[in-house]
Amino acid sequence: METQVTEIAPDVYRLSTYVSDADIVFNQFLVAADEPLLFHSGPRALFPVVSAAVARIVPVPELRWITFGHVEADECGAMNLWLAAAPRAEVAHGALGCAVSVADLADRPPRPLQDGEVLDLGGRRIRRIETPHVPHGWDAGLVYEETTGTLLCGDLFTAVGAGPAITEQEITGPALQAEDLFRATCLTPATGPTIRALADLRPATLGLMHGPAFTGDCSQALADLGDAYDQRLATEGARLHGPVAPGGA
Repeated sequence: METQVTEIAPDVYRLSTYVSDADIVFNQFLVAADEPLLFHSGPRALFPVVSAAVARIVPVPELRWITFGHVEADECGAMNLWLAAAPRAEVAHGALGCAVSVADLADRPPRPLQDGEVLDLGGRRIRRIETPHVPHGWDAGLVYEETTGTLLCGDLFTAVGAGPAITEQEITGPALQAEDLFRATCLTPATGPTIRALADLRPATLGLMHGPAFTGDCSQALADLGDAYDQRLATEGARLHGPVAPGGA
């Protein structure tokens, strides 16, 4: 396997490894700044190829921050390998996730982040946005690079296949096809509104963990995905519970 490096916005790099057995790409994102930040550690098995890709941009020991959307192997499995390779690095994650998981899992104490808190990297600014249960666990969140308008979306818009590094083609359809396959998204009344609220950021680029970086109409794509999950929630509710009688009788 080889990790491909693509600059998807100024000083924001997509590190992409296609795993043919799973027919899916695993993407990490490096924000090159005075204090370099890595979003997603990747699973432990990919650490050798991903760290070699990072070294093509910045020396690995100079990494300052390691962060991710939620606790899952492909998001933070190699976290402690990165901490060992970068002596000054800190893991930064949502305060809830730090309290319930990361403070125990990480080899060094993590930096808890509040909703909306910004890490000033020196030239780039990363904002933590809490999105509980979107797409998965209660500690879920995303990060937004304010300077370039890049929203690092984690598992939102997951698609299968290799695909291009960057696209302006529609990404909601492939994401829904992958959802039919994996059933990975929590369907709750908050799912659609949480995704649509991200559209208010008006991002210029979406960095997908399992798919190409998207540079089309990002706000519309987020609105469309939120609407699609609302429809799926309604459909699943009717299937599981049947029609509700008037007045709840």
